[in-house]
Amino acid sequence: MKRIVLFWLMLWPALGAAAMLEGVGHATIHDGDVEQARAEARQAAMRDLALQYEARISSSDTVENGELVQSSTRVSSTATVRDAEVVDEFRNGNLLRVIVRGDVVSGNGDECKAGAARELRKRVAVTGFPIVSPEQGGNQVLDNAGERLPQALVARLQREGNLQVLGNTSLQLFGNLADAPTSRGNIAANHLTNVVQLARELGAQFVVSGVIRDMGLSDPNAWGSSIVDKMQRSIGVVDTTRRFEVELMVFDGFSGSPVYRKRFETSAQWDPQGSDGISASGFESSQWGRAVSGVIDRMVGTVNESLACQPFMTRITRVDGDRVTLESGATAGLRPGVEMDVYRTRRYFDSLNGTPELTDAGVAITLNNVHPDFSTGQMPRHSGQVNIQRDDIAIIW
Repeated sequence: MKRIVLFWLMLWPALGAAAMLEGVGHATIHDGDVEQARAEARQAAMRDLALQYEARISSSDTVENGELVQSSTRVSSTATVRDAEVVDEFRNGNLLRVIVRGDVVSGNGDECKAGAARELRKRVAVTGFPIVSPEQGGNQVLDNAGERLPQALVARLQREGNLQVLGNTSLQLFGNLADAPTSRGNIAANHLTNVVQLARELGAQFVVSGVIRDMGLSDPNAWGSSIVDKMQRSIGVVDTTRRFEVELMVFDGFSGSPVYRKRFETSAQWDPQGSDGISASGFESSQWGRAVSGVIDRMVGTVNESLACQPFMTRITRVDGDRVTLESGATAGLRPGVEMDVYRTRRYFDSLNGTPELTDAGVAITLNNVHPDFSTGQMPRHSGQVNIQRDDIAIIW
């Protein structure tokens, strides 16, 4: 009896987390293509299922000078639908209705692990990490840290293999380093110009940048050249540690908006004679080098984690009738038969430099030819019917 009770106690959470529900989806039949309409209606029914089980409403407001300039609301679900089947289909003229029944379970915070976007390699551009206080340098190990640090970040991200990583470590995104990227001037001047321009040139979905804010000695007086100073250092009565503080920033390449931001700090024993440049072969032979290397590893993990649950997005580069060309291909993990939702990008005349607004076009692209760096697919309708143009976005959630 004890074994039976224990078995049911273990099974109960799984049973309680699931629910059998029915969702309804509608689609319009265009040019007699019932199969495409059926697929669109089924997707709509699946979304209805997930939202019935668990809906999350999030809002975002942008305030400038005390005035609300932008407000957006998003309804989403973290639920997962399993064993879905179509239980009813009804057609009335060109309108198709589909009812889907499925077992719905909660995402429990890990919903992105099952998402198709997680299996794709998003393209990321890494720029230079300028130094706020260059006077803290004085040797090769520190003076070139603004380029060597992001180079090490690029190498380790590439080794992880979760992202397509491109480096442009000689480029600096920020002019006012002390405030980057907090001031309104930096947001307008940097996020929406430098970030978006770089992302467009490299075909990147995200841009990773940062600022080295501190590399100072804990006690600069401990490094005097007198005999007394040398004796004090040798017996360890002075503080010979050096600090290291870097701020990591991840931006959306389509809008320039920040996606993630975090500071990393460390300190360790500094030995100017035994320290090589960041990522050099002997860099980790010193205590300070090992500490900084550990920070870089943490940054790699943070970038991977912060982008893992982001949707996969790529630009449309050409539209010809119902044929669409995308700027991502097999190197990103795309394969023939993959479906991608199309979103239109819109800008308003009173805010041409503002963040573009994405609107669901209500159509999907089915890929039929995938090349290493680009792919082509077809839409169920002519582009003119749904106003799909170059620079619109294709998304996999």
